[in-house]
Amino acid sequence: MIKKMDFLTLFHFTKKELDQLIQRALKIKKTKHRSNILKGKMLGLIFEKESTRTRVSFEVAMCRLGGGVTYLNQQSSQLSRGESYADTARVLSRYLDGLVLRTFSQEDLEELAAFSKVPVINGLTDLHHPCQVLTDLVTVVEFLGDYKKLTIAYIGDGNNMTNSWIEAAMVLGFQLQVACPKGYGPDPYLCEESKKFPNIVIGSNPVKAVERAHVINTDTWFSMGQKISTAKAKAFKGFQLNNSLLSKADPKAIVLHCLPAHRGEEITSDVLDGPQSVVFDEAENRLYTQMAILEKVMAN
Repeated sequence: MIKKMDFLTLFHFTKKELDQLIQRALKIKKTKHRSNILKGKMLGLIFEKESTRTRVSFEVAMCRLGGGVTYLNQQSSQLSRGESYADTARVLSRYLDGLVLRTFSQEDLEELAAFSKVPVINGLTDLHHPCQVLTDLVTVVEFLGDYKKLTIAYIGDGNNMTNSWIEAAMVLGFQLQVACPKGYGPDPYLCEESKKFPNIVIGSNPVKAVERAHVINTDTWFSMGQKISTAKAKAFKGFQLNNSLLSKADPKAIVLHCLPAHRGEEITSDVLDGPQSVVFDEAENRLYTQMAILEKVMAN
């Protein structure tokens, strides 16, 4: 019996597998690939957090691979009435061939995966966002040819994106420079583990982080579900990705943002819409990356 393959963090795949997924996504995009490899299979989307790109990209990806999708938000399932993720997994994995969970708690995702008989994919938790960072790497390779000799900078909140970028650098070995305001850093465990990797630098100076970097990445300062805080906004002064900060990077650097963006807050409109921005290509690449992931975990 073939063991099911989950995708809960980037650590679930090896460097070779991640490289293969990146190349597969790019090939799918280039060839406008469609197939029936998942014909007759159904993917369940359990979304406790609202979504535009994650939901639509997975729905279209399954359609282009010949499969189908059923969508459940928290209110339309028994999770809203306290049914456990374990029991939900036991039932849904008897109906479906794969599950995507977009939720708050990484522990809930891991519980679902532990009791599911079918592959489980992390559509986003507060701790990790592996599908997005894999998409970002696809975009980096598409525009810059490779990631191996590049310096990638991330500035802003130490959130799920930051954590997944740190994981990606651990697995793939590229140079990663992170800058978060003091008190708003990444997951403490990953910060400690990153000290073992000379290619990863985590600090609090945004100018130093972006200096000569080839890729500049940022995200919203207030993640979904977080309250807007004046104190937090004040702490992030100097971390806005604007033309002044961008000028410190490599002249040919590209700009990434996972969207939605709060224009004028973590990023200015002239950067988001500027010539170095590949943000909307990045958003498009969610589709091809999801197709590659679904092929990988559901085609067996």
